[in-house]
Amino acid sequence: MKPARLATRWHEARRYLRHPWALLGVVSLIGLGIVSLIHLGSAQRIAAQQREDFYRTLATLLPPQLYDNDPLAHAERIGTESAHPGDAFRVYRASRAGQPVADLLLGVAPDGYAGDIGLLIVVRPDGVLIGVRVLEHRETPGLGDRIETARSDWITRFTGRSLSSPPESQWAVKRDGGAFDQFTGATITPRAVVRAVQRALRFYAVASPRLFTPAATDLPAMKSNLP
Repeated sequence: MKPARLATRWHEARRYLRHPWALLGVVSLIGLGIVSLIHLGSAQRIAAQQREDFYRTLATLLPPQLYDNDPLAHAERIGTESAHPGDAFRVYRASRAGQPVADLLLGVAPDGYAGDIGLLIVVRPDGVLIGVRVLEHRETPGLGDRIETARSDWITRFTGRSLSSPPESQWAVKRDGGAFDQFTGATITPRAVVRAVQRALRFYAVASPRLFTPAATDLPAMKSNLP
């Protein structure tokens, strides 16, 4: 651009910015841009942290040397079309040399004492549980929080279980006539987890033959919030 034209543009811009409303608009746009950049950076950091936390939790059930893919690169859904949060699970697959090692089911127990309990349920291709871990919850400290491995070993009792072990009628806490212990003073929390794990296994038994096949329902890869 020629110097004369550049000077003219500069004078026009200065004249425009003398108006208070114009200056306010420019400042607002700059501020909006800065806020957007901060939000984007925060969202990326949160997503990275969630991913790191997920793989750290998964490693307690499935050592990373047992699979060679990125399970979170693709997901499918099992369950029903209901809007109820406990009626659907996301499924991710861990594989080695293209062969399935385990399927990772992410969902919630919606009837915890203090709300949703986020669960990671790892299942062998034959439907036997490798294990269950809690990803997030708001249960009462000292009572319901014993679903955490840091508080007790209760959640480890699911390892080796399947829909037939115990029998279906025994998939309940002992207070309800089932095979699973409850917590002293906190029955609602373990009851919710037992129900959610059984529900996930039921959905998995029906859906597993078509998972990760052309007939399956595709979902986008997980980028941020875990379901």
